[in-house]
Amino acid sequence: MTLDDALADLSRTANAEKSADMARYHKVVRVYLGVTNPVIDACTKEWRKSLNLDDRLCLARDLWETDIHEARIAAAKLLTQARIRPDDAGAWTLVQTWVPDFDAWAIADHAAIAGQKRLTWDPDRLDDVEPWTRSDHMWTRRAALVMTLPWTKNRFAKPDQIAQRERILGWAATYVADPEWFIQKAVAWWLRDLSKKDPDRTRAFLEAHGEQMKPFARKEAARLLT
Repeated sequence: MTLDDALADLSRTANAEKSADMARYHKVVRVYLGVTNPVIDACTKEWRKSLNLDDRLCLARDLWETDIHEARIAAAKLLTQARIRPDDAGAWTLVQTWVPDFDAWAIADHAAIAGQKRLTWDPDRLDDVEPWTRSDHMWTRRAALVMTLPWTKNRFAKPDQIAQRERILGWAATYVADPEWFIQKAVAWWLRDLSKKDPDRTRAFLEAHGEQMKPFARKEAARLLT
């Protein structure tokens, strides 16, 4: 499976009309093939069958570097896996190299899902993420929250998980006055998801920091609270 093979697979269902719609929607200048996510899913599942880990990492890197919308999503999907054996360090390193390239939510979020798997596999990697919270690049700051969404999911968190969650909430607290819409939305997203499992902690955060948040973000964060 080469890069040319992969692009040929993706291009088989290319749709010019859908491509134009996607370009208008995402508002970022790059090539859009007009290929749906289910098709990308099917392609990446087939590619995995014929690739060892080193070749998969190589293909993911090459797909990302094309800067084609669907190719970058396919690159992320190639690395979206709970366990990567024998060693997932290469996958985590590659995902980190993508973060400075984030410039639109769809690609960023697919890559973030791949990153979530690597962070939950080794939470010590939160040390790698923390510097992102101080980046001048808005999408890098946002990635710190989107990649750590799994820490909102556990209703009965263990002490180490609670400590990790509090660390991430500390990052969110530094974001509440950030005027960027996508940053405000990310804080709201994190809090809203947390409210499903720990509504009291969400309320406490909003009581402490809610007045600094944009009204739409504060409303979204509290949407599921009774």
